[in-house]
Amino acid sequence: MKAVAVVAAALLAGALPYLTSSNYIIGIAVSACIFTVSAAALNLVYGFTGMLSFAQLGFWGIGGYAAALTVMTYGGNFWQGLFWAGLINAALALAIGYPALRTNRHAFVITTLAFALLVNLVARDWVSLTRGPLGIPGLPPPSLFGYTFRTTPQFYWIAWTYAVLALGFLYLLCTSRIGRTLVAIKQNEPLVRAQGISPMPYKLASFALSAAITGAAGGVYSFHLGIIDPLFLDFYFMQTFLIIVIIGGAGSFWGVIAAGIALSALPEVLRFSADFRMIIYGVILVVAMFVMPSGVAGWLRERQLARMREQLR
Repeated sequence: MKAVAVVAAALLAGALPYLTSSNYIIGIAVSACIFTVSAAALNLVYGFTGMLSFAQLGFWGIGGYAAALTVMTYGGNFWQGLFWAGLINAALALAIGYPALRTNRHAFVITTLAFALLVNLVARDWVSLTRGPLGIPGLPPPSLFGYTFRTTPQFYWIAWTYAVLALGFLYLLCTSRIGRTLVAIKQNEPLVRAQGISPMPYKLASFALSAAITGAAGGVYSFHLGIIDPLFLDFYFMQTFLIIVIIGGAGSFWGVIAAGIALSALPEVLRFSADFRMIIYGVILVVAMFVMPSGVAGWLRERQLARMREQLR
């Protein structure tokens, strides 16, 4: 029954261009798809493995630039750009993660933050490659088998398809034996070692997969915008991904997806107050954290446990 509901919801989301002709609403839906995937990738590293990684911002930016440069500088197409965005980020995550994951968790956070800041500096100062603050404008619409995705509703199909594939893969991974091992590493790494399991390959694999998925998401989003510049690496994006994970509930797959959809739409719903929109948004987030410190998923779990206790009395 749950699988039927999920498939129905996915198909309903896929039919959005037939339900509305508003480019504004569909544009928000494109952002929701990409931000939810990126947050779910962060959830794999932070929520399931217990490693807070600010490197996701760097992977996001590298993915965007890799896809754009593949098309604009090296003569490739959009699909090749996404492939290179994922591959380059996976390779970088392995190279960075191997030494960083051998340190403690606090040092890992600092290392990933330094990496994100370094990528920002490279995007701004390596003018011969990235064109610096001028950015790379005029990204062409993707095409496939002669069909060009020119309009926002047409591009939505790309974002929706990528979201379905990426989230489907993450769900299978998180609910598998590998996902359960990642949770065990997060909860008690010494005990995992005592069972004869080496945590390093699992942590490194989750870091690399998260980087590849985030990088490809950045590539899709850069072509949605039609331009990429150093502002693509603004900390706003990392902040958004992290807020989605925290509000949804770190370690909860469905909670993060629900939060991603809701928090992508919330700032737009609050546009009735142009002056206080972001203030109201901030107040809502603060209140949500006070009421649900472990996120929506944690709050629902606590309610369910409370009902079970009542039934046992």
